[in-house]
Amino acid sequence: MGVLKSAPVISYISFLALYFSFYTVALSSSNSLQDDFINCLHQNTNVDFPLEKTFFSPERNASMFIEVLNSTAQNQRYLTKSMPKPGFIFKPVHETHVQASIICSKKLGIHLRVRSGGHDYEGVSYVSQIEIPFIIIDLSKLRQINVDIEDNSVWVEAGATTGELYYRISEKSKTHGCPAGIYPSLGIGGHITGGAYGSLMRKYGLAADNVLDAKLVDVNGKLLDRTAMGEDTFWAIRGGAGGSFGIILSWKIKLVPVPKTLTVFTVTKTLDQDAGFKILSKWQQVADKLVEELFLRVFFTIAGNNENRTVAMSYIGQFLGEKGNLMEVMSKGFPELGLTLEDCIEMNWIESIMYSSGFSTTTPPPPEVLLQAKSPLGEVYFKAKSDFAKEPIPVLGLKGMIKKILEEEAAVMIWTPYGGMMDKIPESEIPFPHRSGTSFMIQYYRSWSDTEKRPDMRIKWIRELYNYMTPYVSSNPRQAYVNYRDLDLGQNNNLKTSFNQAQVWGAKYFKDNFNRLVKIKTKVDPENFFRHEQSIPPLY
Repeated sequence: MGVLKSAPVISYISFLALYFSFYTVALSSSNSLQDDFINCLHQNTNVDFPLEKTFFSPERNASMFIEVLNSTAQNQRYLTKSMPKPGFIFKPVHETHVQASIICSKKLGIHLRVRSGGHDYEGVSYVSQIEIPFIIIDLSKLRQINVDIEDNSVWVEAGATTGELYYRISEKSKTHGCPAGIYPSLGIGGHITGGAYGSLMRKYGLAADNVLDAKLVDVNGKLLDRTAMGEDTFWAIRGGAGGSFGIILSWKIKLVPVPKTLTVFTVTKTLDQDAGFKILSKWQQVADKLVEELFLRVFFTIAGNNENRTVAMSYIGQFLGEKGNLMEVMSKGFPELGLTLEDCIEMNWIESIMYSSGFSTTTPPPPEVLLQAKSPLGEVYFKAKSDFAKEPIPVLGLKGMIKKILEEEAAVMIWTPYGGMMDKIPESEIPFPHRSGTSFMIQYYRSWSDTEKRPDMRIKWIRELYNYMTPYVSSNPRQAYVNYRDLDLGQNNNLKTSFNQAQVWGAKYFKDNFNRLVKIKTKVDPENFFRHEQSIPPLY
């Protein structure tokens, strides 16, 4: 009987011994890889990097590792325990560290992901679901900004945020702006690789349309500017999405003129106030045709409680001019909205950035809040998708859309008007192809908290809404915005993803420009070193 009783104990002890032997091997292997990487870095750069401030791993500093991993990741859905974690995170403090990181990653056979701001909707800048182990090169310490008002340009490093960029420009001038994105926590490095639209897009186009130069570290660890990389690669990185052609270190962006006085407003209509969709239908007809100084979006949100739940449609506008001129434009082109002088708030450009970002207007914080690199949205779990509308959605379609939105408690949909400068730039000018013929872009967004018991149901709902909208949006291909990355559209699953497999999602983001992106990728990175779930593949 004693032998029988001791057998499970011996078995358990054997299991523990086996477990810890595997754990020790894995740990020593992981430590060895880190040590090899650090030694390799030292051999390939003359600029010191203090380990305690630049190198983070579960073995060396577990709490700091988690803090750094979570620090700029915007979608908490990719930070859950089940998601793969990087072996370690390296924060370069000098451009030669980035060069050395590529050289060492290749030498040691380590897959890397590059993060500048962490706003990637599907987390591909800080999570790999197709390759383990992997590491993160976090560019958040590379955030220098040099504004040159006389040259009408700014050099900004990849780790800086749009909020920092706007603030530094406003320090030098009240009549210069930058046509990049709206939310202040966007990392500028990855943001511009997808195109980067904001409230100045109808007047000046995308941030990527206004890039004059860039510094890129290529697959061989070489630091290249526009001349050295060549016009093909320079074309590809301005809208061809990040993580495919190299690591962007900095952008040189053309500054654009903005008036001393801008006017902003928000007019909200509930379903009862626009029961026949007269206002929303008129917006669809005119928003892309109004003067290009006016940027007028529509936010759809849920209002009220369960008993009297409704959809609120907030018309949020920014006008490059004074409110008297805005009233003339609106009374002529969009009187149905009923805009009044009392709705209009005059302010300067940097104040309009804060307004558009969602900061309070009743007790507005000082512009220095833009330096905090924090998102006004806070920490959220979410799923998002995008569409492009070519024609107005008929009333019948709107009714079904609203019915679907009312199924959820925290649904958000945003309509962004095109037209203006966006109509004037050819589709092939940069990889971003959504130009003439596009009336407005749609973003579908569903967030939830960490207490949500059925996130799969939230994701299922947004997919159902997306499917419902199929007859009313672009087709052949159904277009999507790459900065609202959506892995539902298709994804690469290994190192040797075929052109045909990638074209499924590639055509949606880039239309015919995808073919040129693949050719450039084949030329500059034939071994597909820079890769992720939706990176541009080379032709094999």
